[in-house]
Amino acid sequence: MLNYPEIDPVLLSIGPLKVHWYGMMYLFGFLAAWVLGVSRASHSDSWNKDQVSDLVLYCALGAVIGGRIGYILFYKLDDYLAQPLDIFRVWEGGMSFHGGMLGVFVAIWLFGNKTNRTFFQVSDFVAPLVPIGLFFGRIGNFINQELWGRVTDLPWGMVFPLAGSAPRHPSQIYEALLEGVVLFSILWIYSATLRPVARVSGLFLVLYGVFRFFVEFTREPDDYLGFVALDWMTMGQLLSLPMIVAGLIIMLLAGGQRFHYKGEAGKKGN
Repeated sequence: MLNYPEIDPVLLSIGPLKVHWYGMMYLFGFLAAWVLGVSRASHSDSWNKDQVSDLVLYCALGAVIGGRIGYILFYKLDDYLAQPLDIFRVWEGGMSFHGGMLGVFVAIWLFGNKTNRTFFQVSDFVAPLVPIGLFFGRIGNFINQELWGRVTDLPWGMVFPLAGSAPRHPSQIYEALLEGVVLFSILWIYSATLRPVARVSGLFLVLYGVFRFFVEFTREPDDYLGFVALDWMTMGQLLSLPMIVAGLIIMLLAGGQRFHYKGEAGKKGN
């Protein structure tokens, strides 16, 4: 059994100003995505550093706004209707990946229109950059002692003080490793080879959906929702299923036009 290391969620306090680790994790994630994006652009004939900076800004706004709106709509609508000012207390956590993903989709569409690129030409470039942000986001969840796992007797079960005295799965760490490290490694390697347009995006949807679906079996269901279907399915699992199906369809239909970040989009092939 492990004990939670008691990390102060506030990184720095200067008078009334408080800098929270949760917010810094988002900053680290967007900065890391920018660095990786610039690296990809340096090997590309169709991307440059300024475009990457604009794209990361678009996606950052989409992720934060969409993530917050998604959390409100999918998880705690009644609470926020009762206390609407709590919507702005983002440093306390409360972000939905699925809502953030929809926000990023809108950002990609807007950026594509601005730069005369198709949606999937942009999303194929973005997809391998996303997992590093997910990694930092899950570390932020861990520091905030939120989204903890179900009770377990495994030797690495961890006691989270805010969750009681029973050891639980450190599900935030599971997700940081799967959605962050493993997903990033697969997508980065996969996207380094010539692929049909949309194939990288489809693979991201499939893998994230599968990883999230199975990790949810170790994660405590939200107490204000419980199981939402079949007496065992959580909201996270329910929202992940359409991702898996959509990703599989996209990968099956992808073909013809190819994309490679070391060259131009548009080469023909099977």
